[in-house]
Parts: sequence; structure tokens; C-alpha cells
Amino acid sequence: MIASMRERRRSANTLCRNFVTKTKWTCIAKTQCLPVRMPARSAIEQHGAVSFVQLRYNFRAYPTPGQQIELAKAFGCARVVFNDGLRARQEAREQGLPYVSDGDLSKQVITQAKLTPEREWLGEVSAVVLQQALADLNVAYRNFFASVTGKRKGRRVAPPKFRSRKDNRQAIRFTANARFKVLDNGRLRLPKIGDLDVRWSRGLPSDPSSVTIVMDAAGRHFASFVVTTTDEALPELDSEVGIDLGLTHFAVLSDGTKVAAPKFLRRAARKLKRLQQDLTRKQRGSNNRKKAVVKVARAHARVADTRRDWQHKLSTRIIRENQAVYVEDLCVVGLGRTRLAKSVHDAGWSSFVGMLEYKAARWGRTFGKIDRFAPTTQTCSVCGRIDGPKPLSVRSWACLCGAVDDRDVNAATNVLAQGRWDNSNACGTRVRPALVPAPRPTSRREAGIRPDAACSTRSVEGISALQGREIVKSASTEGWSRPPRK
Repeated sequence: MIASMRERRRSANTLCRNFVTKTKWTCIAKTQCLPVRMPARSAIEQHGAVSFVQLRYNFRAYPTPGQQIELAKAFGCARVVFNDGLRARQEAREQGLPYVSDGDLSKQVITQAKLTPEREWLGEVSAVVLQQALADLNVAYRNFFASVTGKRKGRRVAPPKFRSRKDNRQAIRFTANARFKVLDNGRLRLPKIGDLDVRWSRGLPSDPSSVTIVMDAAGRHFASFVVTTTDEALPELDSEVGIDLGLTHFAVLSDGTKVAAPKFLRRAARKLKRLQQDLTRKQRGSNNRKKAVVKVARAHARVADTRRDWQHKLSTRIIRENQAVYVEDLCVVGLGRTRLAKSVHDAGWSSFVGMLEYKAARWGRTFGKIDRFAPTTQTCSVCGRIDGPKPLSVRSWACLCGAVDDRDVNAATNVLAQGRWDNSNACGTRVRPALVPAPRPTSRREAGIRPDAACSTRSVEGISALQGREIVKSASTEGWSRPPRK
């Protein structure tokens, strides 16, 4: 299997022999088709007319009881080296000593530590596993320093913390220096561990550059391969879509399509409640409690895997059917602090938007986020008039121009128009009409609308919650038209 993949990709690999790429996205492959989330922020490297990307393929692995013991040793040794390196740098800082360099730290916690009786058992695992544990520590420190100095954008990164054997996720990484190998019979040969049984749901597009063995809280093992391959763009289309994310309807598209929210966590709440009650009745430190913890972890993993698989299918369909996709930049962290926190986290908006982003970059589609403060719910998608903020109970409203706007479809149409305006068309002209403030209403026909709300140009209107659970396809809404100048 691997030999055939090598022949297919030999011509492409010769072009990028001296070319370094960065991790771009995750391509999923597992026996159960339940993918793992990866960061969507990526980079595409190009060599002439060919672009190269790095993909990550995840497969389910089934180690034998003896191999599980060896993997547990490798997890523990990697964790000890990481903690020893972190402790050494913390002590140097407390004593006012210079920052311990990467090379000196490797000699101290690996090379010299193997010669001591307290750490001689570090030689029982592959040295590449220990070096990669220190590499993770070095990356954590660099990210922390870049965040403190302002070079790294986004939320502030905390300094690295000590790892624990009770962590929900244990992982070790083997690079090409470890000389891991995928055998012809489909088994994965790892140094000082053995030949792992891997369930291949698809073939790798090229030779892997590294493999990470992961054990999650449910006790499942995965083999995660990083491969370099060429990027393939889909045929261009004329359709574009704007997406309004919500709770009752997970996504409402600008063409009128409404995708009902599956609410995986809500549907599994009864079983989770029973398992967690059984867990609280077990004595701390007993074997029965450990078994109950695994049962709860498996139930949560099943919910997360089902949600992720559903989001991958929906995002792939949207990217394949549209040339440009625009969404609203929601503040999920802020919404997670409200009374709707459980529903917001159950929806998984951030992971879905991340899937749209990296799939659009991979397949040559246009993806954009509009400003989160854009008044998409307040603006009429027909005339562009701002009618003021509206409570969630108002699901449709009549504009003074005579149009009756569905709340979520109208917002999705405004998201599409705003995205087109932000990206502009080929000629650089504006495709979004100017916003016209609504006149002061004479009577309050809608509950919850202030008479002076028309003066507001910004809104923090949050979550749409239409009634109904089915997927509905309605007629396309009318396009934007510029109001006449006075």
C-alpha cells in the first residue's frame, strides 16, 4: 500500500525536496469516520505552479496489552522530561540565572540524566520521544514570550504548566529520525514499542514525516500522521452564500436553507446524567471509580465525535456547492458566559467556522468573516434600512418599504452582502447599499422596540432561535438595491 503511494507522489515530492512547509489543516481518516479538530490558521507554500500543504491523517490504533505497557512507559518518560525541563528553567529564573538554552536543557534533562540512578530508566524509550517532549516545551515558551511581547496576536498565552499522569490526553511523537515505518501488512512499526495494529480507512497520499500516538480520556489510541501533498482546487462556481449561525437552527443560509441544530449534548443528557451519578457513588481511589470515569469519558467522546463528524459533512457540502462563503465573526467566548452557555458550546460554532476556513483555503474557495458589530438583524435586506434592535421573540418583521423579512434569512442575506462589500468585486466597486436610518415610528407595532432605536447603528444582537427542527428550503430572497438619492 505504501509502495504504491510512493510511486504516485514521487514526482511531486521531488519538487519540494528542499522546501519547508507549515502545518495547514487536518485531513481526517479514522475507522469510524470521527475526525479530530486541528487549528485552521494555516500557510500554503507554492513552488512554481504547484502548491504544497501539510495534512494530518488520524487512524484508530489497537495496541496489544504488552504494547500498551510500553506506550505507558513512553508517555511517562516524555512527561518526566517535560516537567524536568520546565522545573530547570523555573529554578534558573528564581535564582536570577540566564535563560537555559535548548541545547543546554537537552544535555541536562536527557543526556546527563540517563547517567544518574534516578533517571536511568529514560533509556528504555526512544530518544526521539524525549527530544520531542523538550521541543514541545520550547514551543510553549516561545509562544508565551511572543504573546507577552505582542508579536503573537489573539488571546494571551499562559506560561507552560507541569504535565500530570492524570491528564485527559497523553501523546508522544516520532519523527523521521526515529525510523518508524508502515509495513506492507498495514502495521505501524515504532522503535522500542513494536508493530501496532492500525485500522486504515484510506491510504496516505505520501510518505509521512512524523507520527503522533495519542491516548484520550476514554482509553482509545490513535496514530496521527503528517504528510505533505499537493493542493487541489475545485471547479469554480457562480454561487455565493452567507451563513447566519443560531441555536434552534444551527445555520441559516442566504438562499433560504435552514439546517436544524442536532443538539447532540442535549440528546445524550439523560445517559450522561446516569453515568455521572454512578461515578459520584464510587469510592475515591477504588478500581470501580476508575471504570466509572472511563465510562463517562467514553460517553462524552461519543458526543464530541458525532458532532464533529456532522459538522465536517455539512461544511464540506457548503464549500463544494459555493464559490464564496461568508459568516459572522461571533464572540463565542462572551456568549459562553451567558445563560445560553450550554447550548452555545453544544452547537460548536467555532469548530464549524474553522472547518469552513481551512476547507475553503484547500479547495480554492473564498472565505470571509464580517464584523461582529454589523447590524445584520436590524437592516432590511431589500432596501438597506436600519429598523433598530429587536428581541429574540420577534422572528419576522415588516419594513417600511413593504418587505416582510424573516429574521434569520434576512440576517444571512445581509452577511452575504457585507462579505461581498468587504471583499469587493473584480472592478473594485461597492456591492452593498448605503445604510438608511429608519424614521421615528409613530406607533410601536413590535414588542420590545424602543421608539429611539432607529438611531442606533450597532448591535450586539446575538443568537437566533427559530422554531422548528426540519431542514427547510425556501425561495431565494431579493437582492440588494440602492435606494434613490434625495
